[in-house]
Amino acid sequence: MAVQVHACLCGDWVNLNDDPDCKIGNHRSSPTVWWEENAEIWSPFKKDSENTMYQLDYVNIHYKGTDYRIHPIFIQIVST
Repeated sequence: MAVQVHACLCGDWVNLNDDPDCKIGNHRSSPTVWWEENAEIWSPFKKDSENTMYQLDYVNIHYKGTDYRIHPIFIQIVST
């Protein structure tokens, strides 16, 4: 089964697997490895501050030379 990792980056849905240099997560894994090895995201157990975006869950993505920080709801996994 092949896994494709799609993400909404600035309003455009892209297949992260299309970029051979794409890295995702703090360990900077390829999209497929990131998914297969637990799909790590940053998520605080307890918020240090209220009413700030800095405490929201996120994933770092490097795609086609640009770095993104997105909420995990903007990631979709497609298995074929």
